[in-house]
Amino acid sequence: MRQWTIDAFASGPFKGNPACVLEPLDAWPSDGWMQALAAENNQAETAFLLKTGDAARFGLRWFTPALEVPLCGHATLASGHALFTELALAAGSVTFDTRSGPLTVARAGDAYEMDFPAMPPERIEPPAGLVEALGVRPREVWSAQFLVAVLENEAAVRALAPDIAALKPISSAATQGRGNVVVAAQADAGSPYDVVSRFFAPGSGIPEDPATGSAHCILSPLFADKLGREALRFHQAYPGRGADLDCERRGARVMLRGRAVTVAESRLRLTPA
Repeated sequence: MRQWTIDAFASGPFKGNPACVLEPLDAWPSDGWMQALAAENNQAETAFLLKTGDAARFGLRWFTPALEVPLCGHATLASGHALFTELALAAGSVTFDTRSGPLTVARAGDAYEMDFPAMPPERIEPPAGLVEALGVRPREVWSAQFLVAVLENEAAVRALAPDIAALKPISSAATQGRGNVVVAAQADAGSPYDVVSRFFAPGSGIPEDPATGSAHCILSPLFADKLGREALRFHQAYPGRGADLDCERRGARVMLRGRAVTVAESRLRLTPA
């Protein structure tokens, strides 16, 4: 059984966010088996695909090394790339049935476009302890699936060295979610992108995620309102890698665009349980 490691939202190899994608299965393995493989892979996500009667439609589930998640952008992009590039799917787009509803990945020149649900946040007062955990006072704090801290400038986002363990209970209490935090700011003038961000995910078993599509379902409507434009370029500034996403709000949906690169192919010497 083949498996690919794919850098998603990447301008080239060793950029963006790596995800493992298993070749499509005839039936779902047990949850325990999928979780064990994801822990063995030790990437932010491992994606599992399920065949259907439609050659361009698959079931899709995502597992971090610690748990199954309801939505993952970069591993969805990686799954589409695996089908189109590694398995030569001839269709112009592919649909994935997921816990977050149907998601599509379409070819877009040398990149891919994904259709995801928008998650507009609500502004809240900074939760107790957030300033101390971040090590900086946010300009604004917002709540959706994740807690969002808007900082003064790009330099503050890049320099951030938070107490990641402390962020988890603060975010979880504020959002009723797992305990993950997005930090973002408008990019410096003259930058090739509009917004710079980082994503700390202790609630998902990941100290910091290199590229997070689901976070941009929140950031896209937030900064579309702030900047007065529906289409924006985002840079997720994970130290040493960096990821690039083009996002466009379309009503209740967000179009996420990015590239992907296959960096490894492996073969599992075991049978799904």
